[in-house]
Amino acid sequence: MAKLGKRLTDAYKNVNRDSFYDLTAAVGLLKSGSKTKFDETIEIAMNLGIDPRHADQMVRGVVNLPNGTGKTVRVAVFARGPKVDEALAAGADVVGGDDLAEKILAGNIDFDRCIASPDMMGVVGKLGKVLGPRGLMPNPKLGTVTMDVAGAVKAAKAGAVEFRAEKTGIVHAGVGKASFSEEALVQNIRAFVDAITRAKPTGAKGQYIEKVSLSSTMGPGLKLDLATVSAPAGASA
Repeated sequence: MAKLGKRLTDAYKNVNRDSFYDLTAAVGLLKSGSKTKFDETIEIAMNLGIDPRHADQMVRGVVNLPNGTGKTVRVAVFARGPKVDEALAAGADVVGGDDLAEKILAGNIDFDRCIASPDMMGVVGKLGKVLGPRGLMPNPKLGTVTMDVAGAVKAAKAGAVEFRAEKTGIVHAGVGKASFSEEALVQNIRAFVDAITRAKPTGAKGQYIEKVSLSSTMGPGLKLDLATVSAPAGASA
């Protein structure tokens, strides 16, 4: 087993790895333990009782975090005509058609999210082998193939997070930065958990959400008490 560095060893001194933490307490611990020179990302990992190898047990979707991610998201848009101006006005970083497709095929992928208007899917379709493995392929189910390219760009810039279960049934994502307030992080986390809950596939049997843990980029992982993770009844995400 690899030896822990001094910084991580010190971080673990305040953590009981066998305990299940209240969400707010866990967020407080991660924030207080963030001693790096950069703003660490707070990450959530959820173990789900699913087998993604079966089509009726796949969990995939997108959630708009109420307080954003704290990350600068570069957005590329495939559009033509008036949609080009709409995308640029909404803040898209790269907009194009065949020219953009050629750049991507040449290996120039300098964006984090890809959006396309429906009429551009003939161009985008040939990029599946390049964008697909990177999780960048536009998809109507995720709202990234849409006539409302401006709305999609704004959502991506504001903190829309895509999620997809891995082969082992784990979903993970960044839900904010250590510099966020405790309240902002708790709201983001609960919004993410709520989205996963609502995305429960029809084929899932037994306990759906099995484990939830929280960590920072350079910090220890904390197991969460499931009863404290969901938003209180009547609360808005």
